Amino acid sequence: MGLVLHAADGDASGPDVSWSYGGFATFRRCLAQAEGFDLYEMWGFGGERPWSEVVTVLEPLIDHPDDGGDDLSPADCAAMLPRLETITHQWAQDGDDTLLREHIEEARDLAAILRVCIEKNVSLRFH
Repeated sequence: MGLVLHAADGDASGPDVSWSYGGFATFRRCLAQAEGFDLYEMWGFGGERPWSEVVTVLEPLIDHPDDGGDDLSPADCAAMLPRLETITHQWAQDGDDTLLREHIEEARDLAAILRVCIEKNVSLRFH
């Protein structure tokens, strides 16, 4: 069982990205690290640090529940896309680590989905 993110446009042939729950946790942890904080210090992830102490446009993605939770709006997608692309570019420059290559591919897939959400003015759906 896992998690699939896709545009809420009703197009079953459109792009999506999927993770196991553990894989999504690792992806989010790496995004948090790129944003300068430890995800496991955050409230809801085992820590006590409130999200109000962190400034990142990626918060809607990083702090999203694995199961349930609301879709992310097209505005959220538009705000997150440039930062996700910047992080992906940084990861690509950082080296040839196997796990990092997986995250780069996942981030690029997610960026493609965010672009669809923005272009079609639809939400990013978590399943």
